[in-house]
Amino acid sequence: MSGSTFDTNSAKSTESKKVPGTQSHDIPAPDAMAEFMKVGWAPSPLDNIVEHPSVPFTKARRAKISQQFLGKRLVIPAGTLKARSNDTDYRFRAHTAFAWLTGIDASDTVPDSVLVMEPKGSGHESLLFIHPRSPRDNNEFYTNRQYGEFWIGRRMTLEETETRYGIKVAMIESLPEFLKTTSETLTVRKADPVIDALVSANEGDEEFHRFLSISRVVKDSYEINEMQKACDATARGFADIVRVFPAAKAHPKGERIIEGAFFGRARLEGNDIGYDSIVASGSHACVLHWIRNDGAVKAGDLILIDAGVEMESHFTADVTRTLPVNGKFTDAQRKLYMIVMRAQTAGFAAVKPGAKFKDIHAAAMVEIAKGAAELGVLPISVEDALKPENGLHRRWMFHGTSHQLGMDVHDCGQARREQVQETILEPGMVLTVEPGFYIQPDDELFAPEFRGIGIRIEDDLLVTESGYKILSDSLPRHPDEIEVWMANLLR
Repeated sequence: MSGSTFDTNSAKSTESKKVPGTQSHDIPAPDAMAEFMKVGWAPSPLDNIVEHPSVPFTKARRAKISQQFLGKRLVIPAGTLKARSNDTDYRFRAHTAFAWLTGIDASDTVPDSVLVMEPKGSGHESLLFIHPRSPRDNNEFYTNRQYGEFWIGRRMTLEETETRYGIKVAMIESLPEFLKTTSETLTVRKADPVIDALVSANEGDEEFHRFLSISRVVKDSYEINEMQKACDATARGFADIVRVFPAAKAHPKGERIIEGAFFGRARLEGNDIGYDSIVASGSHACVLHWIRNDGAVKAGDLILIDAGVEMESHFTADVTRTLPVNGKFTDAQRKLYMIVMRAQTAGFAAVKPGAKFKDIHAAAMVEIAKGAAELGVLPISVEDALKPENGLHRRWMFHGTSHQLGMDVHDCGQARREQVQETILEPGMVLTVEPGFYIQPDDELFAPEFRGIGIRIEDDLLVTESGYKILSDSLPRHPDEIEVWMANLLR
């Protein structure tokens, strides 16, 4: 990475001390060069800016929030950059509440931006405070590492942002003065320390954050369309994964070759991966959140891959497939796989308007218990195992079967546990169905050919008026279909 702004001798500097966006090892700018940098620049507006397709939907979302909190100022920060190592930062991702209410694409979002919904009449006026494009009449555009155009590329002006996203826009520097005016204020806390300092804590902050989270449970048509795109891109990412199986088998850290193939698809078609990909070959599949991804990929093993593409809109998919590395399931692998597939099918059947969220898990776990009994490892009857005071079948599947999905992979996460479990399913909800069966390598209840096998099948479902639609249905699930699909990709 470039380590300094430009070369100079011992000329007089325009900056006698470190300023925001600079580092101590930056070489200071002499006055002559600073003046020279202000001249000779042609106008460079962005042409043909059109309103973003999310605008009608974000206006409706803000109107919904407005009616819930009439008369109260609402402050929703995008968040700040987070240091990865010394003066290098992680790639910025806006706070989900900010992204949902503004619709600003990931590549257009400026760190430290803040959405303010100011009480006005019978509702609120939305104001977006941002750090706009660096003007050429000061030195920010070539000295500031966080905002300077020479360092991070062009950002939109205030006017361009307003045209694109349909929100009145103001300079971020004016926000402290704006917030001084007396008004009861609610904010999303712990997203931006500057905002936390400017806005006094309110006992209603937590409930405000929770309401913002729960409001995302039922998706509008724009959100559903974005999630379908994310699932389609993810399916192409899984095809990319299979194509690199030969290279993965030839490398001692083959899991990382697979991880890299999916990441390439995520960056090509979206903003990023929606979460750290799980690439778990062999017994690594028995570690639910295996993200080290540093293991060998061996012929004869299964490999569990849990991955999702996040779109520029921040909506993500969340899909898992368990695939035979050499393209064919063994008898033992297929037997276990079919238990999980039956559990997923039962979970699918529980997805319908009027059902409870917890019904999905209950339906899947019946099949997991039956499967454990068929394998001869359940020491009590299926009926007794399913009783809350027993649950012995959970030895081989101890995670939940479903969660809400959207901008966050575990979406609407501020909801209370009881709210989630008792949620009545409605058309427009998007959720996962992801049962699994995991036999630890030292589980002596099983014969050796079963030990160290972990299987999960996960798909993303939209609740519809009549039941459900599988958004990730372009990826095969049945072992026979998987074997044909893999053979075609590896030709």
